[in-house]
Order: sequence, then structure tokens, then C-alpha cells
Amino acid sequence: MMRGLAGMTARRPWRVMLVTFAFLVAAVIGGGTLTGSLSPGGFEDPSAEFVEARDVLEAAGGESPAPAVIALVEPGSDVRTGEGRATVERVAATIAADPQVARVLTAFDGAGDALISRDGMATYMAVFFTPVSESDQPAVVERITDSLAGEEGVRLGGAAAVGFQVTDVISDDLKRAELIAFPIIFLLSLWVFRGVVAALLPSLMGVLVIMGGFLAVGLLNTVTEISVYALNLVIGLSLGLAIDYSLLIVSRFREELAGGREPAEAVARTLATAGRSVLFSAITVAAALAGLMVFPQPFLFSMGLGGVMVALNAALAALVVLPAVLMLLGRRVNALAPARWRARSEAAHLRDERGFWVVLSRAVMRRPALVAFVTAAGLVLVALPAFGVTFTTVDARALPASVEARAVSDTILDDFPENLSDPIFVAVEAPTDADSAAGVRALAAQIDDLPNADLVAPPVAVGDATWRIDVYTRAEPLSATGQDLVRDIRSAGAGQDVLVGGLAASLVDQKTSMGGRLPWAILVIALATMVALFLMTGSVILPLKAVIMNLLTLGVTMGLMVLIFQDGRLEGLLNFESVGALDITVPILLGAMAFGLATDYTVFLLSRIKEAHDAGEPTADAVAYGLQRTGRIVTAAALLFAVAIGAFVSSEVSLIKQLGLGTAAAVLIDATIIRALLVPSLMGMFGRWNWWAPAPLRRVYERVGWREVEPAAESGPPPA
Repeated sequence: MMRGLAGMTARRPWRVMLVTFAFLVAAVIGGGTLTGSLSPGGFEDPSAEFVEARDVLEAAGGESPAPAVIALVEPGSDVRTGEGRATVERVAATIAADPQVARVLTAFDGAGDALISRDGMATYMAVFFTPVSESDQPAVVERITDSLAGEEGVRLGGAAAVGFQVTDVISDDLKRAELIAFPIIFLLSLWVFRGVVAALLPSLMGVLVIMGGFLAVGLLNTVTEISVYALNLVIGLSLGLAIDYSLLIVSRFREELAGGREPAEAVARTLATAGRSVLFSAITVAAALAGLMVFPQPFLFSMGLGGVMVALNAALAALVVLPAVLMLLGRRVNALAPARWRARSEAAHLRDERGFWVVLSRAVMRRPALVAFVTAAGLVLVALPAFGVTFTTVDARALPASVEARAVSDTILDDFPENLSDPIFVAVEAPTDADSAAGVRALAAQIDDLPNADLVAPPVAVGDATWRIDVYTRAEPLSATGQDLVRDIRSAGAGQDVLVGGLAASLVDQKTSMGGRLPWAILVIALATMVALFLMTGSVILPLKAVIMNLLTLGVTMGLMVLIFQDGRLEGLLNFESVGALDITVPILLGAMAFGLATDYTVFLLSRIKEAHDAGEPTADAVAYGLQRTGRIVTAAALLFAVAIGAFVSSEVSLIKQLGLGTAAAVLIDATIIRALLVPSLMGMFGRWNWWAPAPLRRVYERVGWREVEPAAESGPPPA
């Protein structure tokens, strides 16, 4: 298959480039337009109790049960008298004029002094929307923002405003990340390839895959909800995979040229070897990210769908477009390189028994058990803090203090006597007759007696057969105290038609929903990885070891994330403020990303080891050979990927910052410690058993497996 693909690109390289250019133009135009309407949310499980509670109250009362927007008004004078009060009433009237605003609650129409700051110089009003989808809320917030453009001292916060402002911040983050990543990537590529022309290819492929990813995400958004956060994954993963695959393809092509082959033959040999590795890698990365699609949250589903599209785009670019470029360049791929650099790169194909990776591999394999034990023990020690992880979800604290919604939240917490902006709301489905009313009031009294229920509003009839009870606590809504209160309220209403919603309830339900689907995601990712690696290697031992090492990489990464983001280390260096928890989606996203990318490098290494082993090399020599031929490339690929995805550490959104640092750390740990120490030590410990598979599976591999040469007779396992 690969040779057929090579033949097509060798015969028609200009046609491939013409189609690619047309696609790129369409992607630039269509992708930029279509991605403008991505959803700022998507963190909800549609079947969760808090969603049902909200829907019941919205249907009964015609308005959102919790404020969608909080408008903070600071007119510069006492808000209770004169010009100050006039400003408050004018702002309220302006907001209420929007057709999607159902009600505006102020201190002067029922809320009282709780909505006025201690010094009387500020007040906030709660804005309730008519039933409107999460994806349409940003448009309402934008209209309200525009209508208040002439008012001084008015800032907007609340859940809908957070979503609207997150979109703007992420847009700025993407531009900044690109400005940081591309120059560094080019310089690192220049160091790896030692030639300007070759160094430009990874960045050019990155641009192509990014724009293709934008177009794919934009088109998918027309048929299903796609989260705006997926753009960060598209850029980081596109750039990273494009670089990885370009490094592998270009390096192998130059190696084949240096070995005396003509460009057409070099392209064919490159696709038959490195191209196979790219294909297997893309399959495993896509499968790992597809594991996110088992979750019902549109945020995770869209991340998985976007990741699958990126992996396929990156493979297509590496296996079709890049070979056409190399065919057109031929030996000019080594152009614009100093003579000394060119000589070193052209000698890279020679087997060097004194090379760094050969020496390291042989040193490790002399004492494999000791190296494996010490390395694994050290990694486990770093992973231990992961057992103390605490979770939160996206709220105003995900934004920097300079952003309006975060500033509103901080001001309410600091300057107001009570925070009534995030109630826990209870929906009770019961008639409004006297007997039912007495039962609802009894439930409210029972809730009022619960620990941490600091204020329970009197039950209010909403519609003909629904009641609403608002519960407030002085604790942070997403704190353990707030979550415990949600559970206590649900216990108090057990056996009745009672539903509990609100921000704290959303986190409780997210934990339940994601925890229930997590085993299925792990199963999908692990099975896909093992099947792909088995079809590539014909072994069941190597895939099992790969899964275990990937899990170890993830554990170490999570341990570091807890130490840095949950415990608040490096706050000054990384410019963030710890909230004492990680976003609940981070372990899931990191797990899929780290698993896919770790397998990516496993494929690169094992393909070269197996190539040597199938040619008759003993396992120890095959490992040394594979490490020598891929060590520099894999290390460079990991470093470039870490730059591409790690650029999002500069993000002002805490979730994106956590994902950027976590993914970069996982990639670097896997490509250095795991590949340099654990892989060769475990290969040395297992010896010939590395290539073992039971007889039925060996027959499967002989029929459908992928190999370049017939395996040597010695490759089978020893007798049992």
C-alpha cells in the first residue's frame, strides 16, 4: 500500500501540490468563518440531575433558575440615593429591554441590602434569561454589553459572561501561542536538520494541518456542538503531530538519499518504512482521542472528535503532501546548509557503535533489572501526589483577575455582605394546594437545619405544579463544603420529586458522570493501542509493556500537576493563582493525549527495533540500533511537540494552562526517561520473550500483520 502511495506521489507531485493549495485556500477561508460560532461551554451531561432541575424550573417559570449574568454597578456615589440610584435603575432598564432577558433583580425590588456593598458605593443585579441554549448565550451577553457601552462603572459577570469572555481570551491565547511556538520550532528544526530547507518543512506541514483542523472543526460544528476549547487542541496537536511526522519522514528520506538512492526510490523506501510508522501512530493517536467520545459532555466529545480529525489530517499531510514536496525537492532538501552540517547529516545513516544512544542502550542492558527498578521507583515516587488530587470545574476563577467576569466575582466576595449570585436551587414537583405547600415548607425547614445551609429562601410556587427553593452557603460554591451541602439536600429530599441544581450540583454530577464512563474510555484507548502495536510487532508482550509504561507516564504527569497547580507551586513563574484543585476534565484529556502521544513515540522506536530484528539482529543489538536511529529524532520531536503544546502555558485560562503544561511534561518524560531507560532495560529483561505471542495470535499476525521482511528463525520464544 505504501509503495503504491509512493508511486502516485512520485508520478504526479505537481498535481498533489495543486490540490493541496486549493484545499489550503478553502481551509483558510472556511475554517476562519465556521469556527466563529463554537460553543463556550459543553461541560454538562444532558442527563445529569442538575440539568434536569434547571430544565424543570425553566419550563415552569419561563426563566433561568440561576442568574445568567451578574451586573456590577459602581456609579461613583451612594447607590441608595440620588444619581447613584438613578444609574442603577437606568442600567436595570437597559438590560431588561433585551428580548432574552426575563427578569432583572435589584436591591430595590425585593433583594434588599444583600446586593449592596458594605460602603454603599456599589451594587449588583441578577439577570435571569428566558430559556436559551448554552451556545446562544454569548450572543445575548454581547448584545447586553453593547447596550451598556455608554455607561461608566458597569461590569458584567456570571456564568454566561464567563463563557463569552473565555472565548475572547482563548482567541488572544491562540495568537500568542502561535507567535511563541513557530519561531522556536523553526530554530529547533534547524538544529535537528542542519539545513534551512529541511527545517522549514515541519512548520509548513504544521500550518497545513492546523488549517485543515480548523476547517474540519468548523464543518463538524454545523452538525453537532463543538467547544471553543477544541481550537487549542487543534492547534497544539496539529503542530505537534505535523512536526513529529515530518521529522520522521524527512529524516528517513535524507537517510535514503545519503545511502545512494535516487529521489523516487528514496520516497518509496521512506513511505514503506517511516510511512508505516506514521500510519500506525496516527491510528493509535486517533484511537486514544476517540476514547474521549464515550463521555456525554459535548466539551470532551468535541475534543475527541477534533483530535481524531487532526490525527487523520496529519497522517494525510505526511503520507501524501510531504512525499510530493520531497519528490519535487529531491536532493535540494539538503540545500542552504553549511558544508559541515551537511556532512554530519549525510553520515547519519551509518551505523555508529560509539553513538550516544548505542552506548546508553548497551550500558542499560548490562544491568536491566536494576535500571528498571530504580527508574520505575523514582517515577512512582513522583506520581504519589496524584492520589491526593481534588477537582473543580470552570467558573470565573478560570479567568485572570484582569478579566471583567473574574473581577466581578472577586468584588462580590470581598466587598459585599453576602454572595447571592450562585444559589443551589431545588426544584420540587408538587401541586400548589395547601397540603402540598405545607410539605414543601417542611422540606425547606429540613434543609435549613443542614450544616452549611446559611440561608434558605421561602419556597416559591413556579407554574402550576412546581416549587422552587433557593439555598445559599457562605462557602465557595465549588468547595467540598458546597458539594457536601448538595448531597445533604438530595438526601433530605430522597423519596420525593426533588431535583437539586446549581454550580455546586454541576460539579457533583460531573464527577458521577465522568467516573461512570471513565472505565469505558480506558478500555477503548488501551485496546486500540494494544491491537495497533500487535499488528505492527506481532508480539503481545510489547503492547502490554507499552500500556503499562503509558500509565506510568500519566501517573507522573498527574503527580506533577497536583504539585504545581493544586498545591500552588510555581504560581509566580507560571503566572496563575491556584484554587486548590485541578479542573475535572484535565486528567481525562491528559490521559487521552499522553496515551496517544506516548504510543506515538513507541511506534517510532519499535518500528526501527523490529526492522533490525526482522533482518536477523539479536534483540540487544536491535534495541541499540533502534535507539541510535530514532533517539535523536524522537528527542527532537518531543522537544518540538513540547514547544508547540507547551506554548499554551502562556494562556490566561487556567484549564488551557494546565493542559499545555501537562501534555508537554508527559511528552518529555516519555521521550526521555521512559524511552532511554525503561524501554531498553525491559527489553533486556525479557530478551527473546519480547516477541512472543500465543500460536493463534501468531497465525493472525502472519495473515494480517504488517512487516517489511520475513522474521528470522531465531525470533520465536524459547520453549515453555
